[in-house]
Amino acid sequence: MIDPRIAAVTDRIVERSASSRRRYLDQIAIEADRGIRRPRLSCGNFAHGFAASGEDKPAIRAISGPNIGIVTAYNDMLSAHQPYNRYPEQMKIFAREVGATAQVAGGVPAMCDGVTQGQDGMDLSLFSRDTIALGTAVALSHGMFDAVAMLGICDKIVPGLLIGALRFGHLPALLIPSGPMPTGIPNKEKQRVRQLFAEGKVGREELLASEAASYHAPGTCTFYGTANSNQMMMELMGLHIPGAAFIAPNTPLRTALTRRAVHRLADLAKGSQRPLGHCVDERAIVNAAVGLLATGGSTNHAIHLPAIARAAGIIIDWKDLDALSAAVPLIARIYPNGSGDVNDFHRAGGIAYVTRELLGAGLLHGDVMTAGGDTIAEHGAMPALDGDALAWHDVGDSSDDTMLRPVAAPFMPDGGMRLLQGNLGRAVIKTSAVDPDRWTIEAEARVFCDQGSVLAAFQAGELDRDVIVVVRFQGPRINGMPELHKLTPALGVLQDRGFRVALLTDGRMSGASGKVPAAIHCSPEALGGGPLARVRDGDRIRLSADDGVVEAVGLDLASRTPATAPPFPLGTGRELFALMRGACDTAERGASAMLAAMEAEAELGAEVVPV
Repeated sequence: MIDPRIAAVTDRIVERSASSRRRYLDQIAIEADRGIRRPRLSCGNFAHGFAASGEDKPAIRAISGPNIGIVTAYNDMLSAHQPYNRYPEQMKIFAREVGATAQVAGGVPAMCDGVTQGQDGMDLSLFSRDTIALGTAVALSHGMFDAVAMLGICDKIVPGLLIGALRFGHLPALLIPSGPMPTGIPNKEKQRVRQLFAEGKVGREELLASEAASYHAPGTCTFYGTANSNQMMMELMGLHIPGAAFIAPNTPLRTALTRRAVHRLADLAKGSQRPLGHCVDERAIVNAAVGLLATGGSTNHAIHLPAIARAAGIIIDWKDLDALSAAVPLIARIYPNGSGDVNDFHRAGGIAYVTRELLGAGLLHGDVMTAGGDTIAEHGAMPALDGDALAWHDVGDSSDDTMLRPVAAPFMPDGGMRLLQGNLGRAVIKTSAVDPDRWTIEAEARVFCDQGSVLAAFQAGELDRDVIVVVRFQGPRINGMPELHKLTPALGVLQDRGFRVALLTDGRMSGASGKVPAAIHCSPEALGGGPLARVRDGDRIRLSADDGVVEAVGLDLASRTPATAPPFPLGTGRELFALMRGACDTAERGASAMLAAMEAEAELGAEVVPV
């Protein structure tokens, strides 16, 4: 029985999305009935499609079995995607085992926010999601495929792959993860060294040694940031083989799960079963949000989840996330919300435990259509190898109640992601890692337009006081909405010195954001005269997760002239993204020019009709 609070949010989303969802479902129905596929290709088209397919050429040519399109985000610079190097060749073998074939349909970029944090390249980060979605659509546009396997795991990559694949929602699809790297140095030690470096107490060599001991092997980074939050959401949407998320790379179990994914896709393709567009419905989106909130996941998904939903004709907003957060208890603490990483989380019971607990409490929709298994309940069991055979077993109780607790005895009664509103607009705050004593901060503002200026002021001792650091002109339309994770150590130092400190920005904060209260994604953004553009040094700002408020106290902001925006960015390829910046919509809607234009065109067309 679904919790009535979850049902109410879901019903509201269904009602709000009625026309756009119907339009989407009509579109994919037309694609399924009359869209491009192998039997409909001309001989010249078709011959191009199998010309270089090697030993699979006879089967593809004869259409003797399903053909799986692989969209891969492989590169060997990004640790999480380096393991994908050999996946396509393995997957072709696995496909042949069940009378199917597989081809690499295309590759998409996969940038690393860890490399670009605080650098010019971070201005491309958010829009790389839409670039990946476009690349996925190009890959699948050839009409050669009966199912889709997506190889991607990190921040913008999973949302981008999914947004692109949803435009081919008549096909069954699965995401195939690569798994986390082994645990490195303790997370608290990494945090300690970062703060010492911010204070000038250790040098670059000590900092580099610490970072290299943390990020040290193939696989995802092991903190619970955006990448690993992706994996939680895909599990609770039923788009993984159950339990696949946090199995280590290059292990027999990891290979067995990939093999199962290929076999599953071949089976689904034979009967056109469980198409992606029907799996990703309003209930699945709510399940993803519930899983994110119950585990203290990344605030970046307050942007990505609305974008994913829109690609399937579903409209959600931050009020929905706020209402769900009030209903969903926090039952996991994973670094930066706790001391252990995702490997510790998996050993304690992991996603299987979370799924079982949430289902048992009526906090998940148990009747969603899943692709990786037959029901979402299957994601409540832990995969293992029984000899050479893949099997799932009961997860049992949590083996570490400092990291994973039952719904009946949570860490917090709510999910710790809240909507703030006031005369400064709307913003999101994540409270799950913040001491409740710091959920409300009222202090004078110090206003900046970039991270570097904040850090310079910190080094000069100008921020050694109670202060709300306002970093504006960081929204999607001015510079692509970079993450401001580089500020975390400095702000943490100020807080540790006893000051009451908070961050307020129209930019993003990394999924690794931690103990300092941060009101982020503030919308409308400063560019174009948003309220943040009218804030001045010394203004009194109140930021309260307790009351859901973000406001300039006692000020008539409308009477002020907005500050002059800095120039648009140049260099590092950023000027190529001017079109995306100029047409981008708000963070709450997913910060996407691509989706905004798609919806406007759909409204003009009214009804979906075959061309």
